[in-house]
Amino acid sequence: MNDYKGIALRVFSIISLALLCATTSAQPYPNRPITFVVPYAPGGSTDPVARQYAMQLQKVLGVEVNIENKPGGSGTIGTGMVVRAKPDGYTLGLATNSILAYQPLVNASLVFKSPDQYQPIVKLGEMPVILVVRADAPWQTFAEFVQHVKDNPGKVRASVSGLRTVPDLLAQEFNKIAGTRLRTVPFTGGSGEALVALLGNRVEATLFTGAVGIPSHVQAGKVRVLAAFKQGVYDPVPQAQSTIDAGYKTTLGASFYVIAPKGLAPDVLNKLTKASMDIVQSAEFLKFSKEGYALDPKGPNALRDEIIRDTNTFSELLKASDQK
Repeated sequence: MNDYKGIALRVFSIISLALLCATTSAQPYPNRPITFVVPYAPGGSTDPVARQYAMQLQKVLGVEVNIENKPGGSGTIGTGMVVRAKPDGYTLGLATNSILAYQPLVNASLVFKSPDQYQPIVKLGEMPVILVVRADAPWQTFAEFVQHVKDNPGKVRASVSGLRTVPDLLAQEFNKIAGTRLRTVPFTGGSGEALVALLGNRVEATLFTGAVGIPSHVQAGKVRVLAAFKQGVYDPVPQAQSTIDAGYKTTLGASFYVIAPKGLAPDVLNKLTKASMDIVQSAEFLKFSKEGYALDPKGPNALRDEIIRDTNTFSELLKASDQK
């Protein structure tokens, strides 16, 4: 008799659990916490934008959004976790154009090679590259600097945050468009080391991602910002000449995206897209962006097109670099 009771209790528990799961899954999305994977270590340039988005998404959707930092593999490890996750809307990830558009070109083992293998959600913004020289440099304007580079092909050096990083490849893109031969000097220590090289008079310029910390160097009379590789005014350094407005239509910058696994239910995708677009166009996000992010709101389809465009650009620049 006790055995029958035990079996009955187990059957009842299983049925109750199944009913609970069915009830939970039947509830409108979202009804439990969302995991937001950031594929870099805390403290970098991705940290502020990731936390701002997660905080606002939590408010809009009414559930917890928990950030999990999963660094490694130049961002590919954490991104791979997102791509392989269950497509239920409860695992999202921060990604960059370096991860999604560049890494598949140089790493054949990745589980993601194109936007067809994951779901783009929204573009959070970008950090344009800026051209910085020392305050005592002879060039007062971007035009003067470009002319000097043209007059001295291969002799003017610009430090960058690493070989084939966005600033490094952007220099190659600019050389192609402008007909110049600006030399890049990669530093493995990142943009901080590249800036130190400039301040130490080891190079004539630096290509710096974003403007975090740069305004203080400007105010201290150490550097001059000549240009921002974007259209229009870049708020943190409004004195910088827009390279695109000057006629050099480069496309590369450090862009930040939100992605999800492929296969989201239409209602989940629609809800995430609307919430995300509302966030990046909100007054709160606009105020946050003044810290150095240029806003360029894009939903899934436009974002997919941008990733493909950047992939093609990276591919062309890599081929050009290999031919040198």
